[in-house]
Amino acid sequence: MSLRDIFIRFSKQIETSDQQKDSSLSTHYYKATFNQLFQSIEELFRQDADCRITTVSKDHGEIAVEINKPIPCFLIVTVVSERPMETAVDFKISSEKFSPIGLYPVLRKRLISYYEQINKLHNLVRVGKGR
Repeated sequence: MSLRDIFIRFSKQIETSDQQKDSSLSTHYYKATFNQLFQSIEELFRQDADCRITTVSKDHGEIAVEINKPIPCFLIVTVVSERPMETAVDFKISSEKFSPIGLYPVLRKRLISYYEQINKLHNLVRVGKGR
């Protein structure tokens, strides 16, 4: 384990993007319209008992969510239409809580589980910017 890995482990926030070194945290692109994807993601968080949607901004393509369990954290979901029938989803999750073993693994696992839930609802086109 490198020194960089140790620092990442204690990171209190993660943001998915096309530039992520960890491919599981790269932007996910789905074969769906913006409205279809935005609506199903909003419904996904409304049905989750551990989550409370605080803000929905369809104009900006963002949903802000407070998560209570397993650790309290804040999540922003960004949905962006890349082209007709291709829409990207990114997450930014952060927590103020401290953990002696580091929060990164828990936050990472949470983001991956959200992508997996969306994968069940919509066809995944690709992960990351590569075409």
